[in-house]
Amino acid sequence: MKTTAAQASAAPASQLRFRDPQIEMAHGAGGKASRRLVEGLFAPLLGGALLEPLADAATLELDGTRLALTADSFVVRPLRFPGGSIGELAVNGTVNDLAVSAARPLALLVTFVIEEGIATATLEAEVRAIADAARRAGVEVVGGDTKVVERGNADGMYVTTAGVGRVDPRTRCAASAVRPGDQVLLSGPIGDHGITILLARGDIELEAELRSDTRSVYPMVESLLAAAAADVHWMRDPTRGGVATALNELARDSRLGVVLVEEAISVRDAVRGACELLGLDPLHIANEGQFLAVVAPAAAEAALAAVRSVPGGEAAAIIGEVREQPARTVLAAAAYGGTRVVDMLVGDPLPRIC
Repeated sequence: MKTTAAQASAAPASQLRFRDPQIEMAHGAGGKASRRLVEGLFAPLLGGALLEPLADAATLELDGTRLALTADSFVVRPLRFPGGSIGELAVNGTVNDLAVSAARPLALLVTFVIEEGIATATLEAEVRAIADAARRAGVEVVGGDTKVVERGNADGMYVTTAGVGRVDPRTRCAASAVRPGDQVLLSGPIGDHGITILLARGDIELEAELRSDTRSVYPMVESLLAAAAADVHWMRDPTRGGVATALNELARDSRLGVVLVEEAISVRDAVRGACELLGLDPLHIANEGQFLAVVAPAAAEAALAAVRSVPGGEAAAIIGEVREQPARTVLAAAAYGGTRVVDMLVGDPLPRIC
């Protein structure tokens, strides 16, 4: 029997599985610590749909129409970076959560938490960035809220969003729909956003021509669904925690394994170089303009061609396969024949990135 939200809210502390004594930065990084927080504290107390496998958006049915709802908060530092800014990121991140839920984005709410003393010109630039990004994404900003906090308490500003979209009735994307033999599609190079933010801070001495990949992925998703909607079994945008974390969540929720072909995964030289210098895995680095899809093997070539046909999707590739074994595990196979286990992100190597 499912636990209702009212029942869950009365759950005694002894039923909570979250035992960390305090909240750390890692709890917001999208990796293992985030999962412990959500599943061990939020889900038992809030109940309802949170007790089901979690996705990028919640779905509900209203008068025969399936809608997707999502919410997000953006705390990037610096506010502006090569390729984008917090305003553009807020729109694209929300739109992308809807897109990978197979939903056409319809409307957004935007809330600003503004730090006292920020220049009006800075705020105006981000409002304009939101308007421009929403126009490009074909979504309307229909409302929001504004709060101002004391100087030094908000990294300039934070932006919180909520979005609603109409779910495509031709597909049912869920980990439970994934089957052995399904192919894993990735829309383009990974790690651009996270490493761009790192370089913009000047934290490491590395010069590179690198830009955030922030953009709406809906045009690529729309093309994919037009070509193979019934054969698209699962989608996710690999933001915090990167490709590794997204696929580990899939493996765990589906109780299947994922085997990646490492040489098929596109990583720019600048991203790879920065990761090697810092001891990071590109598979753990955040992306803001890419998505993963799992499709039936018979539809894989048509799906790949559909994504590649959209400007910005030319580098899409099939990067792996779903298998029965090893269950609940992601493996990466190297060109020389070896394999390694790819785990979820542990810790928070790049805070304040989205």
